[in-house]
Amino acid sequence: MTRTILMASAALACLAGTGVADTSDKRIALSNNYAGNSWRQAMLESWAKVTGQAVTDGVVAAADAFTTAENQATEQAAQIQNMILQGYDAIVVNAASPTALNGAIKEACDVGIVVVSFDGIVDEPCAWRVAVDFEAMGKSQLDYLKTALPDGGNLLEIRGLAGVFVDDAISAGIHAGVAENPQFKIAGSVHGDWAQDVAQKAVAGILPSLPEIAGVVTQGGDGYGAAQAFAAAGRPMPIIIMGNRQDELKWWKEQKDANGYTTMSVSIAPGVSTLAFWVAQQILDGKDVPKDLTVPFLRIDQDTLEANLETTPEGGVANVEYSQEDAIQVIEAAR
Repeated sequence: MTRTILMASAALACLAGTGVADTSDKRIALSNNYAGNSWRQAMLESWAKVTGQAVTDGVVAAADAFTTAENQATEQAAQIQNMILQGYDAIVVNAASPTALNGAIKEACDVGIVVVSFDGIVDEPCAWRVAVDFEAMGKSQLDYLKTALPDGGNLLEIRGLAGVFVDDAISAGIHAGVAENPQFKIAGSVHGDWAQDVAQKAVAGILPSLPEIAGVVTQGGDGYGAAQAFAAAGRPMPIIIMGNRQDELKWWKEQKDANGYTTMSVSIAPGVSTLAFWVAQQILDGKDVPKDLTVPFLRIDQDTLEANLETTPEGGVANVEYSQEDAIQVIEAAR
């Protein structure tokens, strides 16, 4: 009887993907390159909430988060080297560059540290990557606009942080969508740094030189700022693609109720940091994890606006946080 129970327990453990090693004494660090907008703040809050509980539950010994003062790859590389010296067992990285951190990451791998990158991923072969298809996210905006604006028109592109992989990838997807839909033309482009105040100032600066704009393609954290700039300039309000921030969703709901304004909203969920944490924990636990894992982006449409706005905290971002079980499912789906 006892042997039967033990065999059943072992089978359940195998199905749960709990691995073969105990991680209760393992220490995981988060290396984050930037915290200057609501998405990054929500990402850090999700990390603290989920990993804090994991530490309390004894799943890991520590899950410390560190953010560089400036969005500089050299500073983040030094931060990672310091984590190596501190003896962390795994480092989860939101990277300032897909390539510039490779030397520091290889140093970590060479001494047996697990490195998992997410959002801003890295291409060092020894690291794991938890990625959203950012090009597809950019292209999805044109898939929406070609239906919402069948006659096309001029577009304003608001980009993110210059030089960051995510910015380049989303922009590439937007431009690919425009190439497939020549009824649209990108009439101007500015960097909004994924922040509403920066985006508002940048859009206000370029608007006087632009023709009538039918749509604004974005990267997240910039839609509300763009709307404020158009309103202040007395320009007709275009369809502005939103990025799941609460102030954007609130403005959209107000316009929807007032005049039937329609758009869509899309972004990566800030809680992807928690998925990266659990992936690192699973690797430390002996799980055989593919190097590349893909998670879906979070999209909000006209009919799901109210439900998402209701669950998004003021000043926050529509979010999904991940459990250990979610991570196991993502890992299994990648096989």
